Amino acid sequence: MNKVLIITYYWPPGSGAGVQRWLKFSKYLPSLGREPVILTVDPEFAAYPAIDNSLEAEISPEIMIYKTRATDYFRIYNKDKKKIPSAGFASNDDKGIKGIILRFIRGNFFIPDPRKGWNKYAFKKACEIIVNEGIKHIITTSPPHSTQLIGLKLKKKYPDIKWVADLRDPWTDIYYYNQFYPTFISKIIDRKFEKQVLQSTDKIITVGNSLKNLFVNKLPGIKNKIEVITNGFDEDDFAGLTSSSPTRFTISYIGTLSDSYPVSGFMDAFKNLVSTGYNIKLRFVGTISPGQKNLILSKSGNSLIEFIPYVNHKEAIKYMMESSVLLLIIPDHHSNKSIITGKLFEYLASVKPILCIGPKDGDAAEILSMTCHGMCAGFNDIEGISCIIDSYYKTSLNAEKNAPPEFSRGNLTKKLAALL
Repeated sequence: MNKVLIITYYWPPGSGAGVQRWLKFSKYLPSLGREPVILTVDPEFAAYPAIDNSLEAEISPEIMIYKTRATDYFRIYNKDKKKIPSAGFASNDDKGIKGIILRFIRGNFFIPDPRKGWNKYAFKKACEIIVNEGIKHIITTSPPHSTQLIGLKLKKKYPDIKWVADLRDPWTDIYYYNQFYPTFISKIIDRKFEKQVLQSTDKIITVGNSLKNLFVNKLPGIKNKIEVITNGFDEDDFAGLTSSSPTRFTISYIGTLSDSYPVSGFMDAFKNLVSTGYNIKLRFVGTISPGQKNLILSKSGNSLIEFIPYVNHKEAIKYMMESSVLLLIIPDHHSNKSIITGKLFEYLASVKPILCIGPKDGDAAEILSMTCHGMCAGFNDIEGISCIIDSYYKTSLNAEKNAPPEFSRGNLTKKLAALL
């Protein structure tokens, strides 16, 4: 069986869409003639925004996994490893001088990101694996985009090796990029790294068409080497779970809700509906910034609002299955048309109606339209949001729908195997 070296910072017990993506690809690759070899960071040296120990049970004992130490630069930010900021500080609510200084240091002294402290250890181990295991293909996945620099260095050392760069998010166009106050020089350095990766890799994978076009426009001549392989859902994660309708109509948001996610328009629509007699409950499951929590409470009046702290992956899916409607919010940023959150696909698999707040011509809205699993309204379209909620309130639109098979992890892994 042909071996492929997958270099990923995020791996169980880390949590999030990046972990899920390659955990699931690794699960299905062996049945397609590819043996995944994982190179990741030792959890003792990792900087994970969230931990989900339950995911370790999904790792096949037959998969070869190598772990190395790393220099944890996030200790500069906070000595408490349990408070690593998610989304590259996007959820950091420290607006004071200390917060600004720390973000400036992050954006100008740790290019492309603080997890570059893993690179020298990962590169050394990758060289050993390539030689000892006869590796012909490597995959680097990011964020953190510093991981792509490992692939760049390996390609220079082993020019005959086939290198696939998996870019799950924009690099220098990510919606929180300017929160680091990058200087002109820092931007030049970061863009140079980005361009070198785009030029040198043999294949590029992105998670959506808009993100593909963003990278295509950065460097002429790379269109033909970019493939779209979206995130997805694993049918096994839903086995044994039964969909149910709560007694009170419940709209659930699952995941992180930082200050970059505009929720005001939705809350105004919610408040108006409740004031006219709609019996609606809001449930937020995950990490909610203090600012967002205060805004939600200030606009909710006496309505029932439930805040549930971060839960593991299985529990998160359970909450999806126990909802009336699932709420998806896209960050407000000029590049947000390319944002397709990982949870969208598990929302689809739950077969619950989806309300998307974001660009109506974005990739997420296109997927909802294509699958007929949800509707989208603009950030401040209070009337449009109200109409969507009203239609869901009166009719269970997704009652007889099925999860779209094109987004199952098994089928998506077939696309990856074909690319390799």
